[in-house]
Amino acid sequence: MKQLYVFFLNVVVTSLSYAQSVGIGTTTPATSAKLEISSTTQGFLPPRLTIAQRSAITNPALGLVIFCTDCDELQVYNGTIWKSMSGKAACISPSLPSVTICNQVWMQKNLDVSTYRNGDPIPQVTDATAWSNLTTGAWCYYNNGPANNAVYGKLYNWYAVNDARGLAPTGWHIPSDAEWTTLSTCLGGDVVAGGKMKEVGLTHWLSPNTGADNSSGFAGLPGGNREINGTFNFLGSNGYFWSSTELPTSYAWYRSLNYINGSLNRSNYNKVFGLSVRCLRD
Repeated sequence: MKQLYVFFLNVVVTSLSYAQSVGIGTTTPATSAKLEISSTTQGFLPPRLTIAQRSAITNPALGLVIFCTDCDELQVYNGTIWKSMSGKAACISPSLPSVTICNQVWMQKNLDVSTYRNGDPIPQVTDATAWSNLTTGAWCYYNNGPANNAVYGKLYNWYAVNDARGLAPTGWHIPSDAEWTTLSTCLGGDVVAGGKMKEVGLTHWLSPNTGADNSSGFAGLPGGNREINGTFNFLGSNGYFWSSTELPTSYAWYRSLNYINGSLNRSNYNKVFGLSVRCLRD
């Protein structure tokens, strides 16, 4: 069997070296292609590499193609950097759980990063007075309890959302007010969209968690908030999510879910408030 494989490989290599076009699965390969593979039952399988394995390639050739298992996408080297097939810079960290809702791709978990995209640390602020006086980016756990992070992620003030260093991981961004509206419209409007976005059951939501069916896959959670005076409220009853859109004051738009109805609510808070963040794929 090994000898047969080597023979076949030699035939293909020789054909590619001397023939104008070679076909596998076709006797009429395109004249513009050196090699054409035709099949209705099988696909072409490129090398499958992790980010670390991709980065370990020495002097990758221009046009080199791989499938990145960490990023869940095909990638090509353009002579300078790795890029996804959509033309965006390839991810530098493993892909995060996501869900496609209409034409948008949303994270399925609240953000829990403690650094900006460039690696600079985001300050953790626990003191209530210090929090209330902030004019720069910061984060905290709900009630300053690290155990809340695993379920609800971190709470961020809007200054962190708007920081030029980037709060969202590479390939993601904080949704604008208009992008939140697109999501709501897709799910039938504000009156019913919230129910389609909420996690089902009472594991994290207070009773009655009205309208929750999570039919969108968004899996929204009631992570509560940190108010302008630095106190914490509404864990279990409400989930608040920043948008990237500010008002011409010290306020910015957000969306919220609550346990008593199936609405997705739109309002604005002072930028000092600490809210959850859900990211949207670029």
